[in-house]
Order: sequence, then C-alpha cells, then structure tokens
Amino acid sequence: MSKEYETVIGLEVHVELATKTKIFCSCSTAFGSAPNTHTCPVCTGMPGSLPVLNKKVVEYALAVGLATGCKINQYSKFDRKNYFYPDNPQNYQISQLYLPLCYDGGIEIETESGNKTVGIHEIHMEEDAGKLVHDDWEEVSFVDYNRSGVPLIEIVSEPDMRSAEEVIAYLEKLRTIIQYLGASDCKMQEGSMRADVNLSVREKGAKAFGTRTEMKNIGSFKAIARAIEAETARQIDLIEAGQPVVQETRRWNDEQGYSYAMRSKEDAQDYRYFPEPDLVPLVISDAYLQRLRDSQPELRDEKLARYISEFELPEYDAQILTSEKKLADLFEAATKLCGKAKKVSNWLMGETMRLMKERDMDPEDLAFSPANLAKLIALTEAGTINGTVAKEVFEQIFDKDLDPEQYVEAHGLKTVDDEDALRSAIAKVIQDNPKSVEDYRGGKEKAIGFLVGQTMKAMKGKANPGLVNQILKEMLS
Repeated sequence: MSKEYETVIGLEVHVELATKTKIFCSCSTAFGSAPNTHTCPVCTGMPGSLPVLNKKVVEYALAVGLATGCKINQYSKFDRKNYFYPDNPQNYQISQLYLPLCYDGGIEIETESGNKTVGIHEIHMEEDAGKLVHDDWEEVSFVDYNRSGVPLIEIVSEPDMRSAEEVIAYLEKLRTIIQYLGASDCKMQEGSMRADVNLSVREKGAKAFGTRTEMKNIGSFKAIARAIEAETARQIDLIEAGQPVVQETRRWNDEQGYSYAMRSKEDAQDYRYFPEPDLVPLVISDAYLQRLRDSQPELRDEKLARYISEFELPEYDAQILTSEKKLADLFEAATKLCGKAKKVSNWLMGETMRLMKERDMDPEDLAFSPANLAKLIALTEAGTINGTVAKEVFEQIFDKDLDPEQYVEAHGLKTVDDEDALRSAIAKVIQDNPKSVEDYRGGKEKAIGFLVGQTMKAMKGKANPGLVNQILKEMLS
C-alpha cells in the first residue's frame, strides 16, 4: 500500500508600498523610469549618508497589520541584515528581525472543505534591493538602483496551507485587503507583490515537519501554483527513493516547468543581524494607533454583505463587484448618481467585463467616469436610446470617456418613435420577406423575431423595438 503525503506550505509575501518616495530618502518610487534616475547617496549606500524614516510607510504597514488581525508592537526597531550582492549597494538591508511592527494575526480563506484561518506570524518593514538586468548576448549584467530603497512590507505566514488552491486563496484575499487599503497596487507583473514559497512534505498524520525548501520571488499566481505542484512531486520522489530533501533556496523556471538549487538556505545567524545604529526606535502612541483604527476603510467582506442587504444584489453580482476595488468604486459612485444599482451592476458585469477581456485590461486600467455610465443608464431608462444603441455608446464611454448625451445628440442616435416612419419601414420589410410573413401567419411565432430584426436594420438600429413588435403584429394580423 503506497504512502499518503501531505504538503505543508508557508509564504513570505513582499509588497511594495504605494508611497511617492522611498523608505529612507526622498527619491521617487515611480515604476518604469530610465535606469538609475531615481537615486541619491542614501539609496545607493554612499559613505556618510543617513536614512530618515518615511512616516507613510509606517502608516501603510500598520493599516495592513490592523486589517489582518495582527497585534502591534508599539515599540519596534530596525535591524541590519548583512549580505553581499551586486544589487545591494550598502552590502546590508535595513529590515526588522527582533521587534517587527505587527505580529500574531491571521486571515480567513474559503476552501473546498470549508473556511480556515491562515495565521500571520509577523509583518515587518524593510527596504527593497536594486535590480540586476542580464544581457545574455554580451554575457554581462547591469545594475539598476531605482528600486533600491523602495519600501516593502514582508508578510510572513504560519505554515498553515496544505495545497496550491489554499495558497492562491490566501494570496487573493491578502491582495484584495491591501488594494482596498490603498497600501499597494499589488501588480505582480511589475514586482510590487512577490511571494517566496516555503514548502515541505510529510506523511499524512505525522506531527513533525519535513525538510523545507524555499522558492524565491515567484511573480504570478499561476506560476506559484505550478511551482508548488512540481516541488511537492520532487520532494515525494526523493522521499520514496530514500534520499534526503536538502534545505535550500531554489529558483523556479516557469517557462521550463522545473526548479533548480541556488544556494543552501541561510539562517538568521548567517546574515549577522544587529540593531540598525542610524535609526532610533519607533514608538507608536495609543492615540496615533486609535486614529489609524478609526480611519480604516470598509474592506471587501463588509462591502459584500452590504451590497446584498442595501442594494439587494444577488450574491454572485456582489462577489464580482467587490472582487476588485476599482469595480466597487465605480459601482457605488454610479449607483449614487442614478439610483439604479442592478442596472449599474449589469453594465459592469456585462459590457465592461466583455470589453476588458477583448482589450486585455485589468480593472485598475478602467478610465471611464461613473457619471457617464449613470447618464447612459438614464438615457436607456427614459427610452431616449434603445439597448442596441446603448451598447454602441457605452463602447465610446469605455474607450474615450465621452459624454453619452452629447454623443447621442451629435450622431442622431435617439430612438425613432415616429409611428408613420415605422409603419412605412415595416410595410417594406413585410413586402420584401413573404416567406417569413407566411411562416408567422402559419403559426411560427419565432418568425416575427426575424422581421423585427429586419426593421431595426432598416431603421439603423434606432427604432423602439417594443413599438416595432406591436406595429408588426397589428399589420400582420
């Protein structure tokens, strides 16, 4: 009988915070600028330069800690983590080892077997390193220090996850919380959210953990899921073959679907941590902490419950709309303006989602205003334009944020309710389609749909479909 195994997973999630400037200097954190243009003596580690803590970094870190149920160290310190690497200009990183800002929290995730809480061991602040750009053609590497000193929080989970599905559920919940707080955009494609996966395998029912490996800086949810499955299989194969699993740091190659060893896994003593001498301890007052607690925004779980009760939306609609903060903001603002919650929901979940998929866009890329969506709904509700025209107009709103009222007026798109004009168009459709007329009179109700379509086509989509249907039935009887 073959043995059954259990995977044990913990994550270290690095999140770049949404501050305008770096953690210890006033250089810009903007992404995508020319290499080495956002640098100064502090973030390039020049001798004699001194760090000054960015207050906004502390505020964001505390907001995430409070939202994830953490306890707060109101007296915390920074420490130096010493290591030598080309993209680390000081040859040390300022981080927090001994007294992290937040600790002992957790978030609830939904799994196939019900809800479970994933514990958060700690959340600490630190600075990011620079970036190495490899030129395989010339076989050289270039260093870009723009990212050096960008503020990070590292969210260290407990080893509470047992599958790739649980890991993705945890990461999605974490990302949503952080985005709702405005603490980071969490764009994995830009490196503002990265995960290190600590994974071990043990026999099912065993109490002791197996030997763990760490896979560094995996940059997408799909890659994380694939890395977990591959590493689980690799460790099981080693155990089955009677070989030891080596504690090490591995690099996951997502294109080729395998991982390889980078270095033996370092312990804290390998980094020779000591208290950061250039920064004073950080003391958080009760009053400051209370102000932050009072200013925490409504997070997704509360918003979801409110959308169902206040706006009477189906749970499915509420789940989709609250999944991304940008969608929730658009929904609430447009609903406030037009008072038609379900109509706003339908436009966001229908045409908005369709066009986003077509144009390969993320919700945060949406640029149209809730005011123009509200105006479009008002135009359709008043019968000024019909559904077909509304979709055409919405595409203009989606792409260019045009005012729908002005667009409809300028392009003559108002619904034609002129009965004489409609009767004239319908008479011609009846004359040109004798077969469909015969089918309808012979009892085929569906045939009228074709005749309505032909009339709408003749009227360039601007006819009132209800009126067309009514007149057609009258003329055919």
